[in-house]
Amino acid sequence: MATVAATTSRVRPRGTLSERFVRFWNRYLLFIYTGFAVVYLMLPVAVMALFSFNDPAGKSNFVWQGFTLDAWQNIFAVPGLQSAVTISIGIAFASTAVATTLGTLIALALARHDFRGRSSTNLFIFLPMATPEIVLGASLLTLFVAIGAEPFFPLSFVTILIAHIMFNISFVVVTVRARLSGFPTHLEEAAMDLGANELTTFWKVTFPLILPGIMAAALLAFSLSIDDFVITNFTSGGTVTFPMFIYAKARIGIPPQVNVVGTIIFLTAVGLVAVSTIISRRRLMRDEAIARKHALEGT
Repeated sequence: MATVAATTSRVRPRGTLSERFVRFWNRYLLFIYTGFAVVYLMLPVAVMALFSFNDPAGKSNFVWQGFTLDAWQNIFAVPGLQSAVTISIGIAFASTAVATTLGTLIALALARHDFRGRSSTNLFIFLPMATPEIVLGASLLTLFVAIGAEPFFPLSFVTILIAHIMFNISFVVVTVRARLSGFPTHLEEAAMDLGANELTTFWKVTFPLILPGIMAAALLAFSLSIDDFVITNFTSGGTVTFPMFIYAKARIGIPPQVNVVGTIIFLTAVGLVAVSTIISRRRLMRDEAIARKHALEGT
């Protein structure tokens, strides 16, 4: 009898249909919403990857005609594509390196020091993020033309690089500064108490802890640079980047090789994020294991 009673007490009443629906909705609402959000975000990427295997009729790649590997085997068969991709990747790497370095230093200064003009600096950092790209592009074009007419300061690779560094710095500062909020400064103080100078403390303590934020900022800056069209269109002159190449080809038909390049860029970015996440997780597990070991040795 006791066993039967215990079993009966553990059986939860099913309730009415509406009550069961409410319980189901409350339990799985977050998972359903996340699933739809992921599908919504990844659907264009999936279509891009799918049409990289398309066998287009003529120059149009908007209708599925059949499966082929020709575009993957001849990625740069389209004239001008290789040059555009090379220029975009070069600008993206250079602007990311400069913007990440300057942005990290600015974020450290804003987060750690109180100086005259700090509030104004915060305002100027957010201005490029809040200003429409078409306004930034027109302003930069006016600036480049005003400081030197052709051929002394022509619109070229250099002007695109300067423009990309300018708007990337803001995103780097915001990302790294978010990482610095709540930073455990007692670790730096402990390192300096043990005899480390400021430079050694930065490289041995501060930099490894903020490295995930710096990597995230660099990936964001690279993504923003390699796909920018509006500002680049104003400051490029005769230089053709990958987004400008796509815009020009869109009028007559985008070749599947463009989808191939886009898929490769996407997979590379995802791979870098995955590697960074795995490294950070392993480092965290290693630190936790060391901490547990020290705790056991102390007891």
